[in-house]
Amino acid sequence: MAAYDQSILTNFQPKHEFFVGIDSDGCVFDSMEIKHKECFIPNIIKYWELQAVSKYAREAAEFVNLYSKWRGANRFPALLMVFDLLRERPEVQRRGVKIPEAEKLREYVQSGVPQSNATLKEWVERTNDPILKRTLEWSEAVNRTIADIVKGVPPFPFVRESLEKLSQKADIIIVSQTPTEALVREWEEHGIAKYAAIIAGQELGSKTEHIRLAAGGKYPPEKMLMIGDAPGDLKAARANNALFYPINPGHEEESWQRFYEEAIDRFFNGTYAGEYEKKLVEEFEKALPDTPPWKR
Repeated sequence: MAAYDQSILTNFQPKHEFFVGIDSDGCVFDSMEIKHKECFIPNIIKYWELQAVSKYAREAAEFVNLYSKWRGANRFPALLMVFDLLRERPEVQRRGVKIPEAEKLREYVQSGVPQSNATLKEWVERTNDPILKRTLEWSEAVNRTIADIVKGVPPFPFVRESLEKLSQKADIIIVSQTPTEALVREWEEHGIAKYAAIIAGQELGSKTEHIRLAAGGKYPPEKMLMIGDAPGDLKAARANNALFYPINPGHEEESWQRFYEEAIDRFFNGTYAGEYEKKLVEEFEKALPDTPPWKR
């Protein structure tokens, strides 16, 4: 079997005129709430011994991962952001709970390597840093909990119909920061993996890299589209001069219906860019704040 690395993206050859990258969690599947509230957050509280401030840990993690402009971020920088928000909260300080500074984790996140359990494990072996070790244990526990709990979460209405319609004229690639194994399991469980030419998870780099390596220079920018529910998806699209279609958090079904009924046709007939896209992006950007509710 060929190595599953970035060469799978670099070597990708277009079969159609158009390219579409699609995020998965919270975009195709209504899985963000269950994954964060039932899998990520309980393990954050357990592995980082935040029981005494569990209420504030939950608030911070939900804000970062679900209800802010950082929604959809890779789990490792997101964890650092949760730590940073907790460290500055007076309620946490008053309870005397020590929040990790996690300097080595910060170094790892800023190193530029694809952020995944595999690369983190290499750093653990090289540095023997206790915080990195615990981060890896936490991350592996999250994956086990997701495999155990997250089942039977179907795609949003109009996803399947949209994939069918897109696949007639576009090459479709999954562009995600979820581990590939979970992506494959979820897309296969619901019989939609057949629409994706490549399933690119966190092991293959950032979303920006996925699009650049798979599509850069292979399609004209006006024939490249990223579909996502988080600002990181918009950023990945813009970094590659691609168009962006937002799946608005809290209004996913309406977003997919609009995509199926009007946006796909506009994308294919060349009337998507400009005013139409601008209006959609403005609507999307209003939905996700950058200031936590307890600071407003």
